[in-house]
Parts: sequence; structure tokens; C-alpha cells
Amino acid sequence: MEKYEKVEKVGEGTYGKVYKARDKTTGQLVALKKTRLEMDEEGIPPTALREVSLLQMLSQSLYIVRLLCVEHVIRDLNDDNDDDSEDSDNNRKKELDKTNGLNQKPLLYLVFEYLDTDLKKFIDSHRKGPDPRPLSPALIQSFLYQLCKGVAHCHGHGVLHRDLKPQNLLVDKEKGILKIADLGLGRAFTVPLKSYTHEIVTLWYRAPEVLLGSTHYSTGVDMWSVGSEMVRRQALFPGDSEFQQLLHIFRLLGTPTEKDWPGVGTLRDWHEYPKWESQNLERAVPTLGPDGVDLLSKMLTYNPADRISAKAALDHSYFDSLDKSQF
Repeated sequence: MEKYEKVEKVGEGTYGKVYKARDKTTGQLVALKKTRLEMDEEGIPPTALREVSLLQMLSQSLYIVRLLCVEHVIRDLNDDNDDDSEDSDNNRKKELDKTNGLNQKPLLYLVFEYLDTDLKKFIDSHRKGPDPRPLSPALIQSFLYQLCKGVAHCHGHGVLHRDLKPQNLLVDKEKGILKIADLGLGRAFTVPLKSYTHEIVTLWYRAPEVLLGSTHYSTGVDMWSVGSEMVRRQALFPGDSEFQQLLHIFRLLGTPTEKDWPGVGTLRDWHEYPKWESQNLERAVPTLGPDGVDLLSKMLTYNPADRISAKAALDHSYFDSLDKSQF
């Protein structure tokens, strides 16, 4: 890791700590994602290798943040320069490891391209800057198309993201490119679908089947997130608890019934909810126009089996006026 000079810690990702760093040879800025490995007898665990090879494959798309390389580091626990030293749990573990004679700490650094702006910051800079203004319809259309391209690429390789939100979408301001980041929750899905945890996806962008405790879900969870994050300056459904989140959704889209979502009543967390009629979506997103509202309604379809796929969304009439040759 002598190749890199850490500039600053920029956050905690799904993997662990994330640093902004500079490649000493080229001067290129990179994002270092550090994760501690629990080694097994064979060395690096197969799950870590699978995750890395998946990331390498996915980052061949322009619309996924590029994984540049992977560095495997064995650090001596006696090294006092450990940047985890402020963490008391880590200190206790280090002391224990030393006592047990385990003086080596295996680390994996994932080296990604560095982008300094995410979609949330980008939208906020438009809204709160010296000249406050919403994103232009053309920019929303371009970003939404790129997001669908990235999601279609993930789904085409059997990967759900499961935590799509503006903070996980990075923006290359110079080139106007949107890239999906933090695929730490991405996992290959198989048929039949495994039972997944429902403690995923930031509440505001969480699909109703996840909120209602369904443990079998698929690509539709990502498409719901896409629909509920790009359409306006604030989240469409800003709930502060799972229950409130459902009420926000039901008030706008109507309370789901067995007719429009077969089996909804059998989901684990289903209760008898107030019966709301669906509202006019156009009023909630007045800047989208008829084609945009139609695409949004297909992304926010209750029955996951009927929800539009990312691949089909790319051919929707909302994108007809877009110059697709640039993508």
C-alpha cells in the first residue's frame, strides 16, 4: 500500500472504512475501501473472492463505479500506525490476538475510481446554491436512463443492488455521467430465490414487498428504488418508520388489494390498513410530463411480478427524445 498516500477518510461503506487517496506514481485520486478479512484455513474466504470477481465483472460498465485493482495486505498488529487505533473494540481484539499469538491482520483494499459528488450532494448544490433551481427535465431524463443502464447491467449478471439511494449514485460532473456505487449488498440471486434479510435499503426507497416482510424478492426491489428517488428534489415517500413508510406509499398509490397484488394479504407484516384510493401521480410529480409519469407508475407497480424491468424501461417512450447514441 506504499503506492498510495491517504488524503482523508471519507466515510464508512458497506465494506468498512473508505479513504480518499492519491496514487503516488500517477497522481490519480482513488477511493480505497478497506475491509478486514476473516481468514479460513484455505486463506482468503471464497465469499470475498466471489464478491471481488463480481465487482470486477460489473465495473466493466461505464455506469458502475470502476474497480481499478485489489490489494491484499498482511498488517502486523504490533504496528502502532493502524488507522483503526481509535476504535476500542479493535484495540481489545488486537490485544486478544496478540495474546493468542495471532500477530497478523489480513486486509483487503478495494481500489476504486474516485468521484467527489453523489446524487444527493449534486441535487442539494442545485437547490441550495447561489442560484437555486431544480434539475432540468433533460438532465433528469439522462440520469434516469444511465441509472436504468447500470441496474440492467447488474440484473443481467444476476446481481441485486438492494440499497439504491442518491448517496450511492456518484456523479461525474464534467462528463454528466451517473455511476452506481457501493455494491456491498449486491449478491448473486439464484432460482429459486433465497430467503433474504429485509433489513436492507434505506427506508425512503424501500419496496413495499420488503416493508411487508416478504423474504422472497427479486429485481423489482431495485426498480422501486429507481422510481422513488429520481423524480423530484425530495424523496417521494419520506417515512420515518416502516409503518409510516407504508402509509406514505398507500396514501399516494392507494391501499393494495388482492386484485392488484395477489398474495399481499399473506405477507408476514400485512395488517388491515386504512383503505385509500390512488391519487393522481401527475400532481405529485408535475415536472415529469405524461411519458415520465407513465414510466414512474410502471416502476411503482405494487405487484413485483408486474413491475417494469430495467431493460424494458430503457425502451420506454419517456426516453424517445433522448440522444441514446451518447450512451
